[in-house]
Amino acid sequence: MRVNIFAAMAAISAASAAAGEAGEVLLTVTGRVAEAPVELTRADLEALPQRSLITATTVTDGRPEFEGFLMRDLLEHLGAEGDSVVALALNDYRAEIPVSDFEDYDVLGALTMDGAQLSPRDKGPVWIVYPRDDHRELQDIRYDMRWVWQLVSLHVK
Repeated sequence: MRVNIFAAMAAISAASAAAGEAGEVLLTVTGRVAEAPVELTRADLEALPQRSLITATTVTDGRPEFEGFLMRDLLEHLGAEGDSVVALALNDYRAEIPVSDFEDYDVLGALTMDGAQLSPRDKGPVWIVYPRDDHRELQDIRYDMRWVWQLVSLHVK
């Protein structure tokens, strides 16, 4: 029996798209939260109050407009009690971020950029975005390392 690899890949892709529409988990939060682990879908994240932010980045052209939820709102919603979070990306990149960043600055969990939904191809589906144009101190490599894209999990410590 001969299998057409392109047909098989198309079927897998269609199944993945259908799963995403059915509430695919985008972000898992563990650690010091009220009911860990918490698995959040796009609908869950979009149900949080949404904010927009226009800022330059070190990896995009111009000053894109990002839209998403404030990271502090997410942590408050989940009853998080910690001093830092470990953010983990799809490619296993990890960054430890002080919770004070989220309290001191309007750090977004961006879901869109310039009106387009973020996907893994363009640093999504969730990208931690700092308001670097609004605060000179955020234009520093220490903060650049905390811009975790393709975010898949947060561990509250």
